[in-house]
Amino acid sequence: MKIAILILAAGSSSRMGTPKQLLPYKESTILGTVVENALGSNTNDVFVLLGSNADTIQKNINKSVEIIINNTFEKGLSSSIVKGIISLLDYDAVLIALGDQPHISFDYYNQMISELKKHPNHSITSQYKNHKGVPALFPKQYFLDLLKLNGDYGAKALLNSDTILTKTIDYSVNLFDIDTPEDYEKLINNTK
Repeated sequence: MKIAILILAAGSSSRMGTPKQLLPYKESTILGTVVENALGSNTNDVFVLLGSNADTIQKNINKSVEIIINNTFEKGLSSSIVKGIISLLDYDAVLIALGDQPHISFDYYNQMISELKKHPNHSITSQYKNHKGVPALFPKQYFLDLLKLNGDYGAKALLNSDTILTKTIDYSVNLFDIDTPEDYEKLINNTK
């Protein structure tokens, strides 16, 4: 099974006030940490989807990942998912991850891949307090559903509908994402 990870990092970081992808984290950056975790997984290829500040961010990304540029990122998160899936139609499955969730390890991605092999007709999703969300692993049969997304809602609406079969993994992980200066402060204070 040929699987790609698609890391969404196209946003303008408006709530942060600076490109959060490049904020220092451990020995790297927030996005750099996400990329390294993805590269450690059992997937075939890792792609980073950029939009706002793409030139600046691209210079700071591990050269072993491929870059996809979304020039219409202002249309919302779904435009990035659509752009990514169009670029990855040759894969059997795509794991959609966010570029601002540095706590998610390669072990978590590998657990999702293992679950997909057991349940090949399901999307393997992450369980939040009140909903399912990304990271989520979509088999090819759901690519058309992803291509129909629009607005700034991403895949959450699809994952929480009756449109597709989903299975959440039983794995304890910190799904915390970094959106504001306060979030970043929490991230930094928890890693010292």
